[in-house]
Amino acid sequence: MTASTLEMALAYEHKMIRELAAPAHEPAAAKPDRRHQTDWFYAIAAQHLAAAEDVLLPQVRRLPDGRNLVTAYVANARELERSLRFLKGRQYGDGRVQHLHPSDVWQVVDQLLDEHEQLETQYGRMLGEELDSERVSDLTEKLLSAEEVAPTRAHPYSPHTGVAGRVAHRMWRLADLTWDSAEGRVVPTKYHVHPKRDSALSHYLRGTPIEEDTPD
Repeated sequence: MTASTLEMALAYEHKMIRELAAPAHEPAAAKPDRRHQTDWFYAIAAQHLAAAEDVLLPQVRRLPDGRNLVTAYVANARELERSLRFLKGRQYGDGRVQHLHPSDVWQVVDQLLDEHEQLETQYGRMLGEELDSERVSDLTEKLLSAEEVAPTRAHPYSPHTGVAGRVAHRMWRLADLTWDSAEGRVVPTKYHVHPKRDSALSHYLRGTPIEEDTPD
């Protein structure tokens, strides 16, 4: 069975997030001049999680056993967001997390990313089977567009779903941009330039090959 545009988009998202994570794993990433590598991974991962909660989960909730599917996703997302905050805290000298060894933090992050990818792959397949191709393509576009305006930091203790979740994400987006500027934190200024909308979305929707490209 041919994969839907949503499944292809999610697979591409997972691949790019992993590629962003790779240089941030290196010990040299702790150096001030390499801090942007962790910042970029963290921001993209946080934006992806928030967008998926706003766009995908309302559709997942309508699936058979949808409530439990959403609960499983949010549980994973909260833990992943907590670990991302630990990662950022170590990077910026937060005394509350300096006792954590970087390799231990990354081990947890990688494990949670594995679980996250498995959940999204499963949900993407289920939605592709449930919805017609036009609705799936529309959902894909909404997901990628939502990432452009999603929070650039993880907020594990805020609402994640429903109206409260969407409102929280909008509020955190404004607050995050303010703190990013104050800290001089390197984050994407136009999310889809590299690697999302401009290169990928049109290919997903038109069925043309995707050119392989990696972030600088």
